[in-house]
Parts: sequence; structure tokens; C-alpha cells
Amino acid sequence: MSRDLELTRRELLALAVASPIASGLGRRAMSSAQLDLDTLKRSQVRAVSTSGDALPSVLVLREWDGTVCRSRVVNRGAAAARLTEVILFDIDVQLPESTHLYGEGFQMLSQTAGTLGAPEDLSQYTDAKHYKLPAPQGTRVYYGLLTLTSPDRIARALAFTSCRRFSGQIRTAAAGIQVVVDTEGLEVSPGASVDLEEFRFSTASSVSYGRLLDPIAERLQSNHPPLRFAAPPTGWCSWYCFGPKVTAQQVLDNLDAIGRKIPGLTYVQIDDGYQPAMGDWLETGAAFGGDVRRVLDEIRKRGFQPAIWVAPFIAEEESHVFQQHRDWFVKDATSAPLRSNAVTFGGWRRGPWYVLDGTHPGVQAHFENVFRTMRQVWGVTYFKLDANFWGAIHGGRFHDPAATRIEAYRRGMAAVLRGAGDSFILGCNHPMWPSLGLLHGSRSSNDIKRSWDRIKTTARQNLMRNWQNGRLWWNDPDAVVLTGDLTDDEFTFHATAIYATGGMVLSGDDLTSIPEPRLAMLKKLVPPTGVPAVFSDDRLEVGIVPLWGKKLVCLFNWQDTPITLSTRLDRPYRVTDYWSGQSLGQQRVITVADMPAHSARLLVCSN
Repeated sequence: MSRDLELTRRELLALAVASPIASGLGRRAMSSAQLDLDTLKRSQVRAVSTSGDALPSVLVLREWDGTVCRSRVVNRGAAAARLTEVILFDIDVQLPESTHLYGEGFQMLSQTAGTLGAPEDLSQYTDAKHYKLPAPQGTRVYYGLLTLTSPDRIARALAFTSCRRFSGQIRTAAAGIQVVVDTEGLEVSPGASVDLEEFRFSTASSVSYGRLLDPIAERLQSNHPPLRFAAPPTGWCSWYCFGPKVTAQQVLDNLDAIGRKIPGLTYVQIDDGYQPAMGDWLETGAAFGGDVRRVLDEIRKRGFQPAIWVAPFIAEEESHVFQQHRDWFVKDATSAPLRSNAVTFGGWRRGPWYVLDGTHPGVQAHFENVFRTMRQVWGVTYFKLDANFWGAIHGGRFHDPAATRIEAYRRGMAAVLRGAGDSFILGCNHPMWPSLGLLHGSRSSNDIKRSWDRIKTTARQNLMRNWQNGRLWWNDPDAVVLTGDLTDDEFTFHATAIYATGGMVLSGDDLTSIPEPRLAMLKKLVPPTGVPAVFSDDRLEVGIVPLWGKKLVCLFNWQDTPITLSTRLDRPYRVTDYWSGQSLGQQRVITVADMPAHSARLLVCSN
């Protein structure tokens, strides 16, 4: 990761512009700055030591190629230096409080929308409050990506476009914006140079996220080539109808129903509950009521693909893997296995969890063995990985003391991939940017529930990440649930939101008893298009799915009262309601008056 460096005259000149030590630029000098490329290039940069002392011997170099910035730190001193973070850009920019924002979180469940003056957490499971990630007082911290759309409709994106070793943060506060690389106490040897993470600045003259984030997605794809899988998978998941008390018979009964009613659901997935303890994935718990391998064999015999849930990075205290291999786990300050609840959320079931250390050779061999056994012996072709966040846990000590938590996670995932072979890999509850290039599919929302509040919140979370689908991975909007006490309008809203993601489709219902009208709706979601809707703004009321020879218009009423929605097409089309099949005639301007509360329309526009 390090190399010797002789600074060139060009690099020294760049340093004179970039470094506050060399140039004398102070934060107040950037007062009232505009948030544009020139301001970023002129802003101050500095390395921060673990002790808080000044580091005059450590230089931070920024090299620009258009809107892409690559950076590195260079230690020109005679002693090693330890860095807690590098502030790449420090701007005293004052944007209006009404500026709309969207910020990604470190952890999959954490997203932020709203405005600078009133930021809105899209989930209750935030990085700061739920996962207890440290943040400077008085700041909001976003990870990987922040978009800002001012009242004049100019949209800006600040994004880290790589995540190989370090986590990238964008911090907002009353004083302005900082773009920061978390170096986690990195030691830089005398004469050494260490590359940081790539950054890109993007602007657009509208709030269309597709347009704004296109160049961001391109750089992410280039730096982290996606794992390829031809189309978003379809299937069935046991969790949302049976939870952790799932039995072998329940899975087999639903396998029968899938075969009779909807064979387009390719993957039949056994979720959490089959194992005797968190961490003992190659064993079957007595409560499951049968050998998990026998059930997987039966799935394959009937022409479907066996799928299974695994949380590779965590284990409970009573598990065999913890009892037999305590040296494999991330350590606390006393060199004992770190209890996750000491530094973060301790786990949603059978916690507090302990974390398998992805830098440990024994753990890497263990991961390879578990997943190779499941793939080659058990025949599993789809893995739902959960609790991956813990693989990048903060506040612990790794077997490799020089590794960052990003490296620990990525090394562990590399071992999983070696064992899993050609299987489909879905990430859930995972660190978002650290997972780039390591997943075929990425959960893009909180867990679904059969309530309007959760239908609404998960839909918004999913649709805000539409720009990722088919570019970074296939988005998984979580299971579609079409049974329960929701109204017909709310079921239609939910199904339309799933369709609009263009991502994976997995049923979460007990298909032995699903009502026929709901089954018909499920059938219309299979196969998924793979093409996400593009929305005109962050209200997410009108979206267009561009397909070959036609387009689909998605209209959403998120409100508790009726509204009227309208959109103008590029030319007249024959319009048909996707769910009912009703013809609405030829239209160029589509207007739906008095859409009921909590409702949606999906309209097919064809030649």
C-alpha cells in the first residue's frame, strides 16, 4: 500500500495550492464560497494526527483529472506519523437551508433526505444513533455520497468513487462542508506515500438523480467492476411468513405451491431459523424439524434453485465456532473477543454478537469451507448474506494490526466469494460503499412489514437508490408481501413500487394460502424488467420506466388525502393500466385526478 516518493516540481506546485501549511489559506479565507469545482480545488487540505498535533512533515497531494480527484499522503519526516483522518476539502460554504439533500449511510439501513435545514432520516436505524458510529459534535455525516439541490434547481453531487481501504465521509455543519477520508490511525512510515480514495464532483441543471449520478456510477463501476449476473433473480423467502420459527415442512409446502401456481419464482430461500446457533451454519437446529440438506435437495429435484441465509461475520457466545475458535474474533482493548454491543448495536436476535475477523487466515479458511460446502455439497446457488455490517465493525482490534475495517471486511468477503463459486451473492445489512464489487445484489431498504407506514418508508428508500440498479449490482427492494390487512390501494402502491425499482422480486407470503387476486398481481411482477424508473425530482411522484418499444409511467400518491398527478409524454401513446388491463385510449398528457390516498398507478404507454 506504500511506496517511496520523490516529489516532482509539478507536485510541489500542486501542494502549494492545496496545503494550508504551504499556502497560508485559513478556513475564513473560503467564507461565502460557492460550491463548485474551482472552490473545491482552492479549498484547504490537512492531515489530522491521532494525538491532534500538527503534522508539518505530512503532505497531502490532490491531483485533478477533470472532475475526478485522486489524493495521497506523503511523510517527508524522519519519524512515522499516525493519521486519524485526512480532510480533503474544507469549505465555508453557506447554502440555503431549503437546499434539498440526499445522503448515503455507511450501513445499508441508513439514508438521509429532506433539506439542509431539516434533514430527514429515511430509517430509524441510523449510523449515528443505532449503529453508534462516531461523529464530530454538531455535524451530520454522510458516507460515500451527498447530493445537494439548491432552490435554483442546480444539483451537485459530492462522492467518493472508490472504497478499497478507507471510508469516505461528507460532513455538513453550520460552518460549511468537509470531505474527509477516515484513515483509522493509519501509520505512514518515513518517506512513504499512501494512496487515499478517489473523489468526484458532479453537477446537473435539474434534480434528476439519473442524470446527476451517471458520472458517479461510471467511476464506481470502473474502480469496482460489478459482479455480473444476467438478470435480477426471482424467488420466495421464508422470513416474512414464518420468521425464525420456520420448519422444513413449511418450506416444502410452499415449494409445492410455487410449482403449481407460479413456477417463475426460481430461487426458494430458507432464511434465518434453520441453524442451531448464530455462527454454526453447517448444522441444523432441532426446531427446523428436518435436515436442511434434505430440503435443499428437494428444491433442486423439483427444478428450482436452492437458496439459503447466512450471516458469515457474526456468531453468538454459545455457538461451536465461538467456543472452539475464540482467537478468530475481533478483539477488545484487553485482547478478549469484542462484544458487539460494547461499540455498536449488539444484534437483533441471540446477541450480543461477536465478530469473525476477516484479516485472520483461520477465518478466511473457515469462510471458504462453509461456502464451498454449501455450494458444492449442498447444491446452494444463492446466498443471502446478512449482518455484513459487523464485518467492518469499529472500535475493535484486528489480527492484522495494519488493516482498516474496510480491508477486514473486504478480505473476509473475498474468502466468501472464493468458496461460493458461481453462486448469486446478495448483501443485506451490509456496509454500502465497502461492498462495491463484492455483491451481485444489494438490499436497498429496511425490512418490509404489512403496514402502510413500512410500505411507504421502504418504497422511498428503494426508489432513492434506483440509480444503483443494474449499474453497481441488482437492487433488492426486499420481499413483496401481498397478504394482510392493507387496503387494495396500498397493495397496488407496494407492487408498483417494487416494479419501479427494476430490481429483484422475491415473494414473502405463504403461497399455500395467498388469495387469487394477489397471486395474479405477483405474477405480473415476474420476471422483473431490470430497468429502474427515473423520477423528475425527490418527491418521487412521477417516474418513467423506459423499455424497448414502450415506456411505463409510475404515479404515486404518498399522501393521506387525494391528489391529482399529471405528466406530459414526448408524443401521443396508447395507454393501458398495467394491473387491470383497462385501455385508457391515446394520450399525450396523462392526468389522473383525485388519486386516492396511499394509491399508485402503473400505466403502459405503447405505440
